[in-house]
Amino acid sequence: MRSGRIWLAALTVVIAAVALFAVPPLYRVALLGSGYMAQQLCAGLFVSGRSFDDVMAEDLSGPGLGALALFRPHVDETGKTVRASTFGIAGQTAVFQEGLGCTLIRHQSPDALRERTADLFASDPPAAPDAEWPQGSRVAAGDWHNDFEWPDGVDGPAASQAVDAVFADPVPARPRNTRALVVVHKGRIVAERYAAGFDAHMPLVGWSMSKTGTNALIGLRVKDGALALDDTRLMPEWLGRDDMRGEITLNTLLRMTSGLAFHEDPDDKLSDVSQMMFVQENTAAFAASKPLAYAPGTHWSYSTGAAAILSGVLRETFDNERDYLRYPRKRLFGPLGMRSAQLPPDASGTLMGGAFLYASARDWARLGLLYLQDGKWDGVQILPKGWVAYTTRPTAQSPEDEYGRRSG
Repeated sequence: MRSGRIWLAALTVVIAAVALFAVPPLYRVALLGSGYMAQQLCAGLFVSGRSFDDVMAEDLSGPGLGALALFRPHVDETGKTVRASTFGIAGQTAVFQEGLGCTLIRHQSPDALRERTADLFASDPPAAPDAEWPQGSRVAAGDWHNDFEWPDGVDGPAASQAVDAVFADPVPARPRNTRALVVVHKGRIVAERYAAGFDAHMPLVGWSMSKTGTNALIGLRVKDGALALDDTRLMPEWLGRDDMRGEITLNTLLRMTSGLAFHEDPDDKLSDVSQMMFVQENTAAFAASKPLAYAPGTHWSYSTGAAAILSGVLRETFDNERDYLRYPRKRLFGPLGMRSAQLPPDASGTLMGGAFLYASARDWARLGLLYLQDGKWDGVQILPKGWVAYTTRPTAQSPEDEYGRRSG
């Protein structure tokens, strides 16, 4: 009887494998599932420090994620890797790299990946415990969960009600899953709240807020003189003599008006954005390979692919990979005191600037405060003068002029 069950299980695996390999779109969907599970679990465990059960319950199950029940993860706590697959096939491995986060690989070993980034970062000094946020780590916001000490001039009951509303789930079938909220008033944290299992020091994924980090990094490189908004011929894929993609400028990428035919639908398992983030090993090259659907600068379309290309453009301005990977911490996270921030590269070494910046809620607030202060920090102009005004000025081609330059 037992041998019969083993034979049946083996036959099921063989049939599943044949089906996956025989139908390429099905195999790409399977790779998406394994990549999503491996990346999310790796980051949840080794970046955020959450428990296996919590990540599986909160991030890898629920509405829209039922198909992940077909995938199984294997966690190597010592090696800090997570491998996921379905029926043992279409596997992907996420590798944690200190100071960077989790990178998906299929065609290289964890050791080979880590060799490229060994000893990349010196240890950051601890935040000054006695200095008030944002210069240090001290926060005098009262009880995180109940009795906020709202400053004079703020309608306390209304503000507390607004905080409650952010964490409420009026439609149980579509939970908001709010995990953290930080309220900054006149440069100081006046209230914060965290869902059960989350806290002020836990790095949290930014998803599309990560694009604000990419915007800042591009701005810093413009300030360095290494990039200009009217630069063209930005990617190696666009250098052909008759390739009109060579006319795409840094400005049109930041505006999301590049004209590239990039399919942005995270609910479509075969869409460009889903495949780019969880299947492709060179995200910038994948996005840059798309043909033009419109003349550059004439049509707006929300595009995480543009953020990936911007990360690739940023990389092209450095002589070596290590200087490129150090740049966010050296020029942005370090000066702002964002000690929790981690921005992972893809398997090719290009930063995942469209979605995977992790930082604590307080550090995300630091990044927001930089923009609120017109790019200044402690009186020093970090971003180029005028960069925030440029970033927040609506793009004419966007719906109701609601989007600025690559900031969300």
